[in-house]
Amino acid sequence: MPKLKTHSSAKKRLKVTGTGKVVYKQAHSRHRLMQKPKSMKRKARGTAILQSCDAKGVLTHLLPYSKRTRKPNPAPASSVAAAE
Repeated sequence: MPKLKTHSSAKKRLKVTGTGKVVYKQAHSRHRLMQKPKSMKRKARGTAILQSCDAKGVLTHLLPYSKRTRKPNPAPASSVAAAE
């Protein structure tokens, strides 16, 4: 199976947390700020977490090698036998 490419703009704009959630920067905080109400500028500060239904598509198609989409390696047979 060929390698998948990570979407270039997604890796610049999105980040995957340790728990697998997708974090993004809020919009409407770059320019023309004098015309926007204070409440809008306040809400646009910082980062936000993407909804889980949208994050699923981002992780599978745009960020295929992120932590969330990787499957854990199966345990070796020797450690399974030792546990029993």
